[in-house]
Amino acid sequence: MLSTLALAAIAVPFASAASLNVTDPNGYILYTTVTGYFLQDDPATNASTFNYTQNNFGLIDQTYPATANLTNLTQWQAFETQVNSLNANAPLNTVYKVLFMGRHGEGYHNAAESYYGTPAWNCYWAELKGNSTTSWVDAQLTSNGILQAQIAHNFWLHEISTQKIPQPQSYYTSPLSRCLATANITFSGIPTPEYYPFIPTVKELLREGISIHTCDHRSNKTYIHDTYPSYAIEAGFNEYDEIWNGVTAEDNTAHNYRMLRFLDDVFTSDDHTWLSFTSHSGTIASILAVLGHRTFSLATGAVIPVLVKAEFLSSAPTSTSTGSYTTSTWCHNGPPISSVSSLAQGCVCQSTTAPLPSLNTQAPFVPGQTAPINEFTTTTTVVTSTSSAKGHHTTSHHKGPGGYPPWWGPRPTGW
Repeated sequence: MLSTLALAAIAVPFASAASLNVTDPNGYILYTTVTGYFLQDDPATNASTFNYTQNNFGLIDQTYPATANLTNLTQWQAFETQVNSLNANAPLNTVYKVLFMGRHGEGYHNAAESYYGTPAWNCYWAELKGNSTTSWVDAQLTSNGILQAQIAHNFWLHEISTQKIPQPQSYYTSPLSRCLATANITFSGIPTPEYYPFIPTVKELLREGISIHTCDHRSNKTYIHDTYPSYAIEAGFNEYDEIWNGVTAEDNTAHNYRMLRFLDDVFTSDDHTWLSFTSHSGTIASILAVLGHRTFSLATGAVIPVLVKAEFLSSAPTSTSTGSYTTSTWCHNGPPISSVSSLAQGCVCQSTTAPLPSLNTQAPFVPGQTAPINEFTTTTTVVTSTSSAKGHHTTSHHKGPGGYPPWWGPRPTGW
């Protein structure tokens, strides 16, 4: 992750949130994590063993300046008072929001990776649509994944009852099926405030990092609407998935940039303070990175809250750079012999003289998609790939003006 991206400086060509004094079209929003409130932002907390249901979502027991003379408050009520105080006393160009970011429950793609092992999954199985018994295209939740979402549901009920936790005022979800289902199981049936019902907005930008894995190929808009008719689908959402093509992927800097665009969209259009994001491990990791939060990996079904400070600055943003979409490789003729552990996805493929398959028809709605799967040679004996499913390559493909994928829109001022 780029250190400059961790500062999350992003230009804002169009901004309208009443809670931000956003007036200069050449300015940008600086996003930072306000630390000291949650165990997850404490370097001493071990992410691999942390359980949010055993730690009050990670909220640290303490007193706050805003509650010094108040009694009989739960910790969450006290924190809510503190956040309200921060907003009430903030300059006109600054707002504070609390993000509850939940990772989807276990999907069939997660189970398949555990079964086959990560090298075989990344280099072969993930590029297929499934095996003889299971499909993982736009992967659905497993029974374990459903249980994880039900655990989150029950914990929210517990926190509302015992801690009087502030409930989300707005809900956002990735368009991928595992997130749509997780959000539905987690929040459906929970009594909500009259003015803040559970009507999540489906956001294209909130999806997982774009790879060549078929689990990241979303379903059509009609399917999403018919399956979750109460959900709001953002304006401009395409009927077909025009982003995933099975050939190219975005690198980490490109993913971070996309999350900056998402945060910018939300923070300049939604003046609510308490927000819920249902998303993916990679996407939540990118959001944490651009917020300047420490790295904190989430297990499937886990939730992390973050207190975010957003400041609109009219001066030029700090210098930064972004990645782009680049071609990805995989072993088309079977699981790899081995992989190179020093690389994100270094595939050592089996010997073959078979021609490469063409996946031109996998994404027929992508304009200009003509490239087949790129494996470095068409008649390999043993190939050591230096590529990654997340796009650590040098050959670019299907980029829009300025080197950015067309769906990102125009490059904002200052980038």
